[in-house]
Amino acid sequence: WRQGRHLVCLEEGGFARLPADWMDRYGLLLEALLEPSVSASTATGGPVRAQLMAAADCAPDLERIRQAVFDRARVVPVEPPEDIAVTLRPYQLEGVSWLAHLEGLGMGGILADDMGLGKTIQALAHLLLDPPEAGPTLVVAPTSVLDNWAAEAARAAPSLNVYVYHGPDRDLGDLDVVDVVVTSFAILRRDVRRLAAMAWHRVILDEAQAIKNPRSQTSRAARALQAPFRLALTGTPVENRLEELWSLLEFLNPGMLGSLKRFEEQFVRPVRDGERGAVERLRIRVQPFILRRLKKDVERDLPPKTEMVLKPRFTQEEREVYEAIRRSGRAEVQRVLARKGLRAGKVDILRVLLRLRQACCHPALVPGSGFSKTYTSSKVAVLLEQLETLREEGHRALVFSQWTSYLDILESALDRGGITWTRLDGSTRDRGRVVDRFQAPDGPDVFLISLKAGGSGLNLTAADYVFHVDPWWNPAVEAQATDRVHRIGQTRPVVVTRIVVAGSVEERVLSLQASKRAMADAALKGPSDWLVSLGESDVEALLEPYT
Repeated sequence: WRQGRHLVCLEEGGFARLPADWMDRYGLLLEALLEPSVSASTATGGPVRAQLMAAADCAPDLERIRQAVFDRARVVPVEPPEDIAVTLRPYQLEGVSWLAHLEGLGMGGILADDMGLGKTIQALAHLLLDPPEAGPTLVVAPTSVLDNWAAEAARAAPSLNVYVYHGPDRDLGDLDVVDVVVTSFAILRRDVRRLAAMAWHRVILDEAQAIKNPRSQTSRAARALQAPFRLALTGTPVENRLEELWSLLEFLNPGMLGSLKRFEEQFVRPVRDGERGAVERLRIRVQPFILRRLKKDVERDLPPKTEMVLKPRFTQEEREVYEAIRRSGRAEVQRVLARKGLRAGKVDILRVLLRLRQACCHPALVPGSGFSKTYTSSKVAVLLEQLETLREEGHRALVFSQWTSYLDILESALDRGGITWTRLDGSTRDRGRVVDRFQAPDGPDVFLISLKAGGSGLNLTAADYVFHVDPWWNPAVEAQATDRVHRIGQTRPVVVTRIVVAGSVEERVLSLQASKRAMADAALKGPSDWLVSLGESDVEALLEPYT
């Protein structure tokens, strides 16, 4: 059938005609049912097969299964747990009910609400629905948010006994008296044998995009964990590639999307090639296991958020540095494309683009440029102008960068301008103290934050302005960082500003960001008429001369 044949040879001799209409409707589903990973799965194979069969709508006696899995209106509302110490908003209680519904079906799911809508609170409330003897839950999260998990549990679910399994002298101890064990992805990788040998009641991955690479050690360690119910919390289930969605769902419901190779054949390539109906087929398959609410839809009492782009232009000195890098980089990329092709030469191409990005931010970031870190680049000048105005008006701001070396330059510039600041990056020891200092009424004017260290797990509502000084590929990562400010507890309008050098590679990449946003929306919300993939022509366009 996949080869377009109409007749098949029978084992006992002779031929039979393939039922073309039936195969057109159910052929891909039949292929998925025959996938070895589905057939061999002992943990979720039964529910997965039921879900796939229910999707076909080809057996009337499976209508009950279809409705149970697919009809979100059939989710039975639960009452707020007696031990919850916070008031659950209506959409949060709906989320808790959905989690209970999924667990009752023996399936895992992704709670993919926007950042700031309380995914942690919903997960904790779900844990409180259990009787005390249910058994311990394992929560795996980035190291940077372990303390936040413990603090949120103490505030919202004080009856839960939470144990943080971390540090050099870590010991699981007596789990009979522990309700929740919180550990990091780094510890999971190191202690995977010990943690995988435990019989957990539930496993929750927070910031679950940490397992987006299905071939990574972290993903393999997560899939080794044993629990009847698995939950992924992430505001960005798809960041760059559809394979990331496969990795999450393979952890949650092994075999549901078949093997990675089969997923690439059935969905990734057809979606990338714009095949009609491919996005919708994927959406129908994954939609029952993803709950995503946007702030604009459920939190109408949140203040408005305004987004803007400032586009400074290079000085003559900066332009000369940028053009020199661009010319040599373009020649290098052309050689790479001719010798290796786009896929094999990706690392080399990204290295060229990295140098151009550094030149856009500050020429001192470019090795060998000869510029001092005290040089006020066009981008730094615009940022200082904005921050000085905000200080005079009584506003406070977050400034995000992907590079700590750029934060070093910004520190010096803020000092020269008399603007007070604090900073958080991967080397920060006491994150809580730094955050408390900024959140205090008399806190500093500006919080400098490395995107990797502070893009999640923080509540920084003392600020009402956010600056992204080196925006790049992924708008979802920037949105996560912005949601440190635009979240529950914020009472003032929020302004988000991206500083992008006009006529540069930064400005050109904004259009590529739109394609990544469309890819994520298509997989999670519904069909999309267009998806743009990064091809050689796109790379060439990024390397056009400065205009």
